Amino acid sequence: MRILAFDSSAKSASVAVLCDEKIIGNSFINTNITHSQTLVPMAEQLLNNTNLSINDIDALAVSVGPGSFTGVRIGVSVVKGIAMPLNLPCIAVSTLEAMAYNYIEKDCIIVSTMDARCNQVYNALFRFNNGNLERLCDDRPISISELEKDLEKYKEKVILIGDGAKLCYDAFGQKYDNIYLAPENIRYQNAVGVAFSAINKEAVSAEKIMPTYLRLPQAQRELKKRLENEK
Repeated sequence: MRILAFDSSAKSASVAVLCDEKIIGNSFINTNITHSQTLVPMAEQLLNNTNLSINDIDALAVSVGPGSFTGVRIGVSVVKGIAMPLNLPCIAVSTLEAMAYNYIEKDCIIVSTMDARCNQVYNALFRFNNGNLERLCDDRPISISELEKDLEKYKEKVILIGDGAKLCYDAFGQKYDNIYLAPENIRYQNAVGVAFSAINKEAVSAEKIMPTYLRLPQAQRELKKRLENEK
């Protein structure tokens, strides 16, 4: 099975091609160019470089959140735009779960984090054991202090990953002998993780792929707060 995977859930953008559970191509950039300008050209070039066409692809996969509201919407829209004319099946992947596949190590806890501002992170916990991934909690918004308390129960090796990882490590990680910051080169989300995460997930039609947000956009939160104050 060939999967063309996309991630644009934060500042970086990436595309990967997986063939029979093996990554045969990956493109990653981390610039200020908007994802709407980069994702499709990246996919076209990657397919060309791997001697494939879109007709050779069996399914598309995309990280649907949490993450940047704009970035996630662009990624989902790109996948819908590619999939609909060709009736290609699509696979929705949690950004936090996809990130966990960047760091496969025996007997460790993976702490996926994305900076949600206001001393909060989007977070999920996973355990890798003999290459198998076990989800330990749902995707959630959580304060950094609450996350620290949650991690105190784990005595095995704990790896912080994601763009909120250093924030958490600076806040509490150095106090614990078993908590480590993932290396820069494998710390952030990547379409490679999206592709691996998609392998055993159900594919749906493009119409059913939707962004997943753990909280309302800031503008909507401020409007809601203002309306509540006016009551």
